[in-house]
Amino acid sequence: MEEIQYIDWNNSIQILKKAYEANLFVLIIGPKGTGKTSLVRDFAKSMNIELESINFSLRTRESHLIGTKTLTDGTVNFDEGLLVKSMKKGDMLYLDEINSAEADVLLRLDEALDDRRQIVLKESTGEVIKAKEKWFVIATINPLTHTGTKELPPQILSRFPVRIRLEYPPEEMELEIIKKHVSGEHDSEIIQAIKLANTLRQAAAVEELFYSPSLRETIAFGKLLDKDMSPKEAAKYVFGNVYTQWGDIEYQKVNDIITSMFGN
Repeated sequence: MEEIQYIDWNNSIQILKKAYEANLFVLIIGPKGTGKTSLVRDFAKSMNIELESINFSLRTRESHLIGTKTLTDGTVNFDEGLLVKSMKKGDMLYLDEINSAEADVLLRLDEALDDRRQIVLKESTGEVIKAKEKWFVIATINPLTHTGTKELPPQILSRFPVRIRLEYPPEEMELEIIKKHVSGEHDSEIIQAIKLANTLRQAAAVEELFYSPSLRETIAFGKLLDKDMSPKEAAKYVFGNVYTQWGDIEYQKVNDIITSMFGN
């Protein structure tokens, strides 16, 4: 399968390059499905830097970052976590959805991210691990309206002095992104789907709806058209049915919008 290149519609890669050269960590802020992970991967590739990733959740523990002791054939070893490995190698570290992490995990991260760029392996020998000079960290956060996210403590925010705001792209740019993923000529139908997605996104932003569709969904719509599904059906399966999770009233509200845009 051909690899899809990230379309840098708001000059984010250039900002990341300048931050990297200045040795400043970066925070990318934006809702799910706006291409945050694709942006980070393409930046790492453009710089020819190895990328290590940690996806945070309520189940992420300090041991995932730092490491754990193991017993093999009577010998105690220490298996290093991704944070320690990344610091020692001087790679790029991607902290995805960092505001889903628990307080104790953020505390250990804060130790590594301050100006000294070092961490004490109290779980092992007490050795001080100091990051290599070019170690670079990018973190992403979702808005607080997303389930499971929390407000980041000020001291963690201060570790990422460069902040990129990544929103949904303009309609014409979203069309170009989708066309990289589909083979057929469906421009007019895809433009309608983008308008539908933006209507739902705007409603979710003012809490009139519970869910905001992402770029993944508009891409999925285009892919279903490639498989000869009608635009109305594709809109139903991609955009409409998810709202049944919040009951018939929510679903009917969205279904009425779909019918108004794609017909009966």
